[in-house]
Amino acid sequence: MSPEISGDFITLALVVKTQGRHGEVAVEVHSDIPERFTEGMKLLAVGKQRDSRRELEIEDLWPHKGLLVLKFRGVDSISEAESLLGAELQVPCAERAKLEPGWTYISDLVGCTVVDHGREIGRIEGVQFGAGEAPLLIVEDGKGAKFDVPFAEEFLECADVGGRQVRMRLPEGMLGINAPLTAEEKRHQGSEGKKNPQRQGRRKNPLRAARPLR
Repeated sequence: MSPEISGDFITLALVVKTQGRHGEVAVEVHSDIPERFTEGMKLLAVGKQRDSRRELEIEDLWPHKGLLVLKFRGVDSISEAESLLGAELQVPCAERAKLEPGWTYISDLVGCTVVDHGREIGRIEGVQFGAGEAPLLIVEDGKGAKFDVPFAEEFLECADVGGRQVRMRLPEGMLGINAPLTAEEKRHQGSEGKKNPQRQGRRKNPLRAARPLR
């Protein structure tokens, strides 16, 4: 994974819920370098309105069920912790960790063109992080269609950040699996969704991605 970049700042984590009675929050880490979070580290919390940044200092931290629990100095109650829900935790871009050769920040790929087997399929609009092993590149083809493309080593030929191009060799049919539903499929899904609401959405991708690059 990688942090997400916004302007001159980089997002390292997202506050997803409160944890405990003394102001603790559980965060989803958007970095493959969790050890960079340390006691005394200062982070900038940005709310959904993105109109201001609040400086916070980590007082204590520990892992918990796949998330990282942070206790910030001066945030000592549930109500104070609730004010941080949904906030992105950022640092200035100049402070982002240096990567080893061969590794790439996913956020640097936003705006790059994706080429599959020599054919241009679109530009990367964003990155989605989830429970899978690899983050998904959200690719738009310029005609309104979007595709979820796993950024995984087994599919990647080259990520040329300087040349703004990502060259891949995707399995046959993957783009069709991740394509938006047709009008007929949506109508069929609408009737089926009443019986089984979990079937609504994009086509499911049965392929398990390999270990991602950062």
